[in-house]
Amino acid sequence: MQPELKSIKYKDRVVFQKLRLPQFKNKLPKEYYENEACFIFVNTGEFSVREPVQVIDLDKRTGLLGKCVNYFYESNEKQRKAGDQIEVIGILLYPEIVSELFEFDITASKHSVKYNLKQVEINLLLEHYKESINIIIDNPDLADEQLIKNKLREFIILITKTVNAPSEMDFLVSMFKPNFATFEKVIQSNLYANLTIEELAALCHMSLSTFKRKFKEVYYDSPNRYITTKRINKAVELLKNSNLRVSDIAFDTGFESLTTFNRTFKKETGKSPSEFRLTQSD
Repeated sequence: MQPELKSIKYKDRVVFQKLRLPQFKNKLPKEYYENEACFIFVNTGEFSVREPVQVIDLDKRTGLLGKCVNYFYESNEKQRKAGDQIEVIGILLYPEIVSELFEFDITASKHSVKYNLKQVEINLLLEHYKESINIIIDNPDLADEQLIKNKLREFIILITKTVNAPSEMDFLVSMFKPNFATFEKVIQSNLYANLTIEELAALCHMSLSTFKRKFKEVYYDSPNRYITTKRINKAVELLKNSNLRVSDIAFDTGFESLTTFNRTFKKETGKSPSEFRLTQSD
């Protein structure tokens, strides 16, 4: 199937969106170009979201509340077996629009929260809200300006209560204040994830050239050399001290395929993973 995207706009900004796509392999990037916050409902399918320092699993029982930080949608074999397609509904919030809707200055609050992405259990009220947005997106003729404004206000009130924020203004303020993790924390949190150097740079909110320069300053090595060494060292420990299959070790240490793992391991150690394990048994 081809991806299908439907959107509802308010003042030329997309505020409601429904995306349907086939279950994907590996990952899809979400990079922010505006200072928007969002909430994602899952209609069908299962997948994960990788932000700079954590991975969150999502299905129709859970939603994702997100600040304006870069992250990736990911899927594993188990999630792909759960369904052959994914459908999500997104609610997008912008500072200037929500300030107009509630007629307050969101710079007046100092409230903040420690998360950038938060998994939210879909309660009965949120489930009914999701269904109402489903109807509006599928019937765009219903979506006049007043209805859109009312549905945005309703969502903000509902989610404010769901996450126990002190007020609607405090909730909105917190969502437009990203918590950027330190460079070192992002790297160490993703050493064994199947990410390219370009994808790591995106999680750090850096261009590739800036990322490489910063990496050299912090670790005194190139990203590829440092990360490969760490992954092979972990693989060596797992081969010595576990009964995991070689293919599982390849996955657990962040290699994109068993072939790449075998080739890299032999280049670094002089033996294939299977040969190395046999020498440990001897």
